[in-house]
Amino acid sequence: MSTATADSVGRGTKPSKASKDHKKPTAAALKGAIQLGIGYAVGNLSSKPDRDVLMQDFSVVESVFLPSEGSNLTPAHHYPDFRLKTYAPLAFRYFRELFGIKPDDYLYSMCNEPLIELANPGASSSWFYLTSDDEFIIKTVQHKEAEFLQKLLPGYYMNLNQNPRTLLPKFYGLYCIQCSGVTVRVVVMNNVLPRAMKMHYMYDLKGSSYKRRASRKERVKSSPTFKDLDFQEMHDGLHFDPDTYSALMKTLQRDCRVLESFKIMDYSLLLGIHVSDRKPLSRESRCDSRKGQKVLYSTALESIQGNAKAPELVADDDTLGGIPAKNKDENLLIFLGIIDILQSYRFIKKVEHSWKALVHDGDTVSVHRPSFYADRFLNFMGSTVFKKIHPLRGASSRRKKNSFYVAKSASQEFLSPLKEEKKDEKKAQSLDNLDGNCKLYSSSKQPDLLPRVSLESTGNDEEDIENSEARRASSSTIALDDPLPSLSESQSDSELDVYLRHTDSPREPSWS
Repeated sequence: MSTATADSVGRGTKPSKASKDHKKPTAAALKGAIQLGIGYAVGNLSSKPDRDVLMQDFSVVESVFLPSEGSNLTPAHHYPDFRLKTYAPLAFRYFRELFGIKPDDYLYSMCNEPLIELANPGASSSWFYLTSDDEFIIKTVQHKEAEFLQKLLPGYYMNLNQNPRTLLPKFYGLYCIQCSGVTVRVVVMNNVLPRAMKMHYMYDLKGSSYKRRASRKERVKSSPTFKDLDFQEMHDGLHFDPDTYSALMKTLQRDCRVLESFKIMDYSLLLGIHVSDRKPLSRESRCDSRKGQKVLYSTALESIQGNAKAPELVADDDTLGGIPAKNKDENLLIFLGIIDILQSYRFIKKVEHSWKALVHDGDTVSVHRPSFYADRFLNFMGSTVFKKIHPLRGASSRRKKNSFYVAKSASQEFLSPLKEEKKDEKKAQSLDNLDGNCKLYSSSKQPDLLPRVSLESTGNDEEDIENSEARRASSSTIALDDPLPSLSESQSDSELDVYLRHTDSPREPSWS
């Protein structure tokens, strides 16, 4: 085997003391051993009865030796002999059930086809493998990270029970393979970036600025992963509608507080951006990834929504669970997840922060105490990366004003016919009353005519004066004591009311 192959296989692994006497396994042999070991562990677990997870289940480590010729308990295989260790098998079985992963589906994803090797853009020496159905990522971890994850499991169990919708990594299994003197520890997680969707931009964001720019070597790749300073130069922020922005930031805030409680820092937000306006992949050219999706809450949209869609609906959606966003005039789909959470603020990290703070601003380096790291991370995401789409100024007041006038005009249109009808009725009533009065006035009594007074003089002045006074008295008596017989009291009141309304009442205000 060539030296290059040996070096590449050794990345993310720990050679044992006897590694000098053994030939290191090839990358293909290691991948095959990983698949075979996981398949054996899951199949062996199916024989154990279901029960509640107990505290001691988190610290259990099961070990089995798998020789190439097979044994009474293990199958024969064409890989070198290796030993498999399975960490907390019952606890991880519970996690898989929580996310709706059936044992048969898990085995099919892991063992049906060869794993796909992915490049690692980060500074760690970890290697990544992807299952052919695009569901799971297998990542190699160091001994300290595997140990820390096992200690983290009780708190992780509690958090998932409270909130399965999270942007934190979803761990489905932790295994250790010892093959030909090489020890490889792997963790199985959810896949954040689906291969079926073209990622036009990818970012690894921490919220810090010290050495947070992609290297020249990374930039020349076909699909480079940029960093914080690159994002600020290439984008002015990703804009979401208010509800989506609020749901996203609440999820990030909750997850960061969980990590802070576990004294975890130096984590990243893996961000993939698909520009919807650019030429999409045709359905024929797309792979079958996400087809018949098996994992609940695995997409970005499900992770931040209170009411997630059914898995089969999300799988058939062309967005593949991406979160809709905008950047200037471009329509985007956002895929994201928090990664690299297995870094605790141990002594070595404290020393690293102190050393970097001597040569640079301590608040800008990525390694920092968990509380400060979480606040800086959230502030950067909420103000620089993710932004809320605000309505145009005056638009809301204009809408309110328009709606006010619309309501007024509608009410006016509704009330005006009623007013007209009332006016017509009152006019008709007044005209009828007037016609009736005219008929009455033309009767024999004729109250509107003065009583006929004789102009002939009797020759006696005193007698004439007495007669005139008597006439005046009789006429006044008729006017006061003998009202119109045909007009009742109610009719006179109504006529007076109509008259006052038509003459003395002020004009009604107009809504226009």
